Amino acid sequence: MRTLIILLIYILIIIVLIPVLFICILVRVRQPILAIGKWAMKLGKVVLGLKLDVRGVEAIDKRSPYVFMANHLSLLDGPLLYMLIPQAIRVILKKEVFRIPLVGLGMRLVDFIPVDRKGIRAGKLCIEKASRLMREKNYSFLIFPEGTRSRDGNLQPFKRGGFFLALASQAAILPVSIKGSFELMPKGSFFVKRGKIKVVFSTPVSVRGFNRENLHQLVERVRGVIQSGLD
Repeated sequence: MRTLIILLIYILIIIVLIPVLFICILVRVRQPILAIGKWAMKLGKVVLGLKLDVRGVEAIDKRSPYVFMANHLSLLDGPLLYMLIPQAIRVILKKEVFRIPLVGLGMRLVDFIPVDRKGIRAGKLCIEKASRLMREKNYSFLIFPEGTRSRDGNLQPFKRGGFFLALASQAAILPVSIKGSFELMPKGSFFVKRGKIKVVFSTPVSVRGFNRENLHQLVERVRGVIQSGLD
């Protein structure tokens, strides 16, 4: 029931804010859209009855660009991290999400990046665009290196795309461990249960000294930090 309520609330918010979104799109102002997004995520947390145990967020340098990397257990993960990270982070999303009327336009305006997961070249172009935005505009990006939500709640093998982004931008990787969201909304579930989610922001991992040849060492280091946060 709470899930349906928050969906209805979000639909109403979008309808009410249509004029604001159109003005932002026309004059190309990003900040109000990003602020509305964070506020909507906070509202969703309250309505859904989620309690958060957050650790390490106070140590994040708000002025520094990072590639935030988190394990992925649930549809709740992205909105929660968007709300918790004390920066206006950007995200690389599958292109189908950008087809949502008006919302897709808003996401493009704030420099969220669509990707066609079926094309290797498309993925490379996304990494190039994201790294350019990080260098030129000091953006941070949120990446789920497993590529998809876990089916059993355990940490899955990591894909390399997000690590190529970190190498290209030379931004530090900030590992994030999420625990509890799988039990509240596992993959395949539509409804959200009440409960507690623990989020641990670990110490950033520098990418200096790493390249394509020893990339696997960087992958294993970050994966180990995320796993330690889960343990």
